[in-house]
Amino acid sequence: MNRLKWQIILGIMLVAVSVALYIVQIYIFHASRDTFFYLFQDLAFIPIQVLLVTLILNQLLNVREKQSMLNKLNMVIGSFFSEVGTSLLKSFSAFDQNREKIRGELLVQGGWTDRQFAAATRRVRSNDYNIQYAESDLQALKTFLAGKRDFLLGLLENPNLLEHETFTELLWSVFHLSEELAVREDLRSLPPADGNHIAGDIKRAHTVLIVEWLAYMKHLKHDYPYLFSFAVRTNPFDPNASPEVK
Repeated sequence: MNRLKWQIILGIMLVAVSVALYIVQIYIFHASRDTFFYLFQDLAFIPIQVLLVTLILNQLLNVREKQSMLNKLNMVIGSFFSEVGTSLLKSFSAFDQNREKIRGELLVQGGWTDRQFAAATRRVRSNDYNIQYAESDLQALKTFLAGKRDFLLGLLENPNLLEHETFTELLWSVFHLSEELAVREDLRSLPPADGNHIAGDIKRAHTVLIVEWLAYMKHLKHDYPYLFSFAVRTNPFDPNASPEVK
């Protein structure tokens, strides 16, 4: 309220100064007609100025600022894949009985174009995943996610991630799966319906994880070729992947 009152007072003062200057101009030059002519000419330009500054220039600045923010968020995404994501890609893929159908689409190469990344993303979204698991693998996944709980919570507390909707969706799906596994003390004797529920959670997280991984790989290719080279050489979907340069 005080801030609004201050703005009103400032506005009145500025208008008063402007009126006073016009009066002085008329008094000195005795050309009220010219003064009012240029006054209305300036007023006529105000809508165009609003269009240029508010709608166009401001929009361009917002787009640039958002792009800069997304570039910074890609650093956070990179830490996610280093700490959690790459291991989860391997774990989830081991659960998928149809993994060979999609593996070929995910063998990213250095010469991939944006069109190839887009085609692979569409293929991932429409792929028919068949999640099957052994109780021991499910227990290992539970233990792994429990160890990364603080890291995931730290990412979820980052308000800037709201600007990156797909990555936020990924975090929520992984965190939800972690919560589902954490509250089940015994994963060795799940009822069939409950097992299917867990499989559905894994499928959801697996799909969004691959989509986000492809987007991250595309970002690395455009902006950080040396990191992209390493990511290609350590591709979790490539059974022959090796960090060594050959």
